[in-house]
Amino acid sequence: MPASAFPTPATITPEPQVDPRRWKALVVVSVAVALIIVDSTIVNVAIPSVVTELNLDSTQVQWVQESYTVVFAALLVVFGALADRFGRRRLLMIGVVVFGASRLVAALAPSGEALIAARVVQGVGGAMILPTTLSIINATFRGRERGIAFAVWGSTIGGMAAVGPLLGGWLTTAYSWRWAFAINVPLGVLIVVGCVAVVRATRAPHPGGVDVIGALLSVVLFTALVFGLIEGRSYGWWAAEQPPAFWTWSVSPIPFVFALAALALAASIAWGLRRERCGRSTVIAFGLLRIRGFRNGNLAAMVVSLGEFGIILSLPLWLQNVLGYSAVQTGVVLLALAGGSFLASGLSGAYSGRIAPLAVVRAGLVAEIAGLVVVALVIAVDTPWWAIAAGLLVYGFGVGLATAQLTGVVLADVPPEQSGQASGTQSTARQLGSALGIAVLGTILFSVLGSDLVDRLPDSIPSSTRTRIAAAVVDSSGGAIGGLEASSPAVATAAKAAFSTATRDAALAAAGFLALGLLTTISLSPARPRRVAGD
Repeated sequence: MPASAFPTPATITPEPQVDPRRWKALVVVSVAVALIIVDSTIVNVAIPSVVTELNLDSTQVQWVQESYTVVFAALLVVFGALADRFGRRRLLMIGVVVFGASRLVAALAPSGEALIAARVVQGVGGAMILPTTLSIINATFRGRERGIAFAVWGSTIGGMAAVGPLLGGWLTTAYSWRWAFAINVPLGVLIVVGCVAVVRATRAPHPGGVDVIGALLSVVLFTALVFGLIEGRSYGWWAAEQPPAFWTWSVSPIPFVFALAALALAASIAWGLRRERCGRSTVIAFGLLRIRGFRNGNLAAMVVSLGEFGIILSLPLWLQNVLGYSAVQTGVVLLALAGGSFLASGLSGAYSGRIAPLAVVRAGLVAEIAGLVVVALVIAVDTPWWAIAAGLLVYGFGVGLATAQLTGVVLADVPPEQSGQASGTQSTARQLGSALGIAVLGTILFSVLGSDLVDRLPDSIPSSTRTRIAAAVVDSSGGAIGGLEASSPAVATAAKAAFSTATRDAALAAAGFLALGLLTTISLSPARPRRVAGD
């Protein structure tokens, strides 16, 4: 990746041009990123065991994922800006403490509601960590070294994605899913110690004030949008089907939730533009959105993330509930995805500066689409593990190519004093896409599962009974299939076939979103080379 793809660093006061501890600091920052990546992949593998022990329904399964993701997405820009103002190292350490403490609470959760609440707090900690790590790299490295540092950052994502499923599967199978949540706590302690020892304290030289109202509006916007997408299947998209107890209208609450999201979007834009005209800071720097590459790059990042990570919800459920794999076996299969990502991230760093970042991003998206199509084509009730692993390897290779390089494209022309806010914005675009992907593809998965299972069950079974069976399989996220095998093998076979169809449709939908993301990159242009001090 060319050094010119990133802005020059911003610090509190004049400091040495070269920080002698910078490579040690990169190790600490990379471990902090690993904390987040390992968490997300561990949770994916552990979900079926959590469903069984805490008796989660399908909506709660989505919220175990989304409660973290939506808070994470809603607060990334806020904490990116706060890191520039109050200090990047300080916010990173606070985030690690919050993240680790919430993980411990999640490990001890007695119910689905308690686990979801812990995941909400965990999202706050994660939102402090991710944009801060990007901003610290911007502020610590100069010239061509910055390209190498970002390649290491991207490779860490790929490598930890490889470790997470295997570690989570082993802990869940050998001990308990609770250990899968608790394992990151000691890692958090090491990160805090490392921050104090080797990470330089930096912040923007002239930070603005805190836009509290803008932050609240962004939280309302993202929460309402994702809530509506997840709960629409349960409450009804228009007519009230199974509304909450307090809701007495015949119209579903979902249209009102979407209306709230639209109002919050309009209000946040109006409020931000007003503050900008007054020369005050905003949660989203509208001035940055006037930079063509930054604006279009964030749009591409959001659409790409929608397709990239939504499929990760359905695959572990399908592998364990349909193919009968253990959590460890599921982790081994998913290791192919992470292995491809790690390989591509390493190659991306090795060829940094030789191939245009945008070309690498497009090649990665093509590989992702091809991998998902392969996965979709081979999904069946008797699919061998190696067929899924082959598709995931290609898919993961594409993810590794696109991840770090897309970051470079988005941040190419951002002023150095706004690096934290810009990092938060691009991270928010990705996390919002990821949240929407889990919501949309999760809705596709469970909706297709329910309708297809009803159609597959024998006509000799009464209609009301078929509906109840389908609801039981959907609400258990497929966990009820094991019990059906003992009591009614024919029904279990139909349920496995329906789950396979639903997983295939979700994979094809993800590939479609990635194809749309590939089209959005047409509006991007390769970064023009610029000389940077230190080159």
